[in-house]
Amino acid sequence: MRAHLLAAALLTAGLLGGHGAKADPDNFTEVERGRYLATAGDCMACHIGADGKSMAGGHRLETPFGAIAVPNLTPDDETGIGRWTSNQFWRAMHEGIGAHGERLYPAFPYTAFTKMPREDVDAVYAYLRTLEPVRNAVDRDTLPFPFNIRLLMAGWNMLNFTPGVFQPDPAKSAEFNRGAYLVEGPGHCGLCHTPRNLIGGDKSGAHLQGGELQGWFAPNITADKRQGIGDWSDAEMVEYLRTGRNARTAASGPMAEVVAYSTSAMTDADLKAIAVYLRERGAAGDPAPAALAAGDAHMTTGAAVFQDSCSACHVGNGEGVAGMFPRLANSQVVQQTNPTTVIRVILDGAQSVATPTAVTAPAMPAFHWRMTDQQVADVSTYIRNSWGNAAPAVTVDQVRKVREELGER
Repeated sequence: MRAHLLAAALLTAGLLGGHGAKADPDNFTEVERGRYLATAGDCMACHIGADGKSMAGGHRLETPFGAIAVPNLTPDDETGIGRWTSNQFWRAMHEGIGAHGERLYPAFPYTAFTKMPREDVDAVYAYLRTLEPVRNAVDRDTLPFPFNIRLLMAGWNMLNFTPGVFQPDPAKSAEFNRGAYLVEGPGHCGLCHTPRNLIGGDKSGAHLQGGELQGWFAPNITADKRQGIGDWSDAEMVEYLRTGRNARTAASGPMAEVVAYSTSAMTDADLKAIAVYLRERGAAGDPAPAALAAGDAHMTTGAAVFQDSCSACHVGNGEGVAGMFPRLANSQVVQQTNPTTVIRVILDGAQSVATPTAVTAPAMPAFHWRMTDQQVADVSTYIRNSWGNAAPAVTVDQVRKVREELGER
């Protein structure tokens, strides 16, 4: 997790507006609405500059095809978007085409931003024009051959992208449609939570069913009760998105940044609309496997490791401590078919996010230095098959892969 997350919580309350539950987007000026939409779109998490407060960009975003340098969004004439017109900005957001006609890469989620109507895109443009210009030249040619050939994106778009503004479902409530717009449009939740095909497009038929990114696994957020949010109440969803935690789980990794820079500054009405949409759009998940028997050798060893290293915080029955240490019993995150996040947290530790309404950020220590790959695999398997959980056993090879990616021996 980036070191600037504490600053992010302060930014949420200050530079990004801190509108919170009392704000009413319907009464915003154009610039205020643009600021709110930029917050809902989590622009700061990607475009934050080295100074920790501007949108001057510059850091490299890791993708399966190489690292992409994030551009400067401040209105600097030479290195930012100071000379962009509103039409050029609209074309970038709606079609994925830059100011000079260049094809943009979908790490910039124009595939979702295309759903934003012109008035919302113009509001974001108006807001960005009010930012202090920061001179920060960013090398935009960082991908290796052949991925640095932007013309290839024309073919990618033909296969994976359909431009078009969001159209509400007349058979659904205004609340559902608001949530649908936020999730599928500015919030671009599918960029992380949808698995990718071989060329980086959305995997067909698996929308929001979980996906790998940057060494984590973003979980299923459909209404599936075992792996998704189908068992969550509206209040639990709002609490998680507002504070970064609830009795079930705590945000870490990339999701911690989403909470810090984005959802913690959104209105409760919008957070509830997101919950309503995700629940009503339907459930999809992997079928539950048979839980491993308690007498299984991996379960026996895993239970011993858990008792020695985990039970003090997560409690012997996996219930955790509400607001401090996440519950492991009947945990959607724990039961994802892909165990990457579970393995990573055990090896590398994790820290939940601090937000204006939950300023304490509990942390979990790293265990890579004291657990072997076999012990990590066994305790992961035990956690994933105890207290109502059921998920495939974790292998030593899976642990070894994550350890190597983390650079830990």
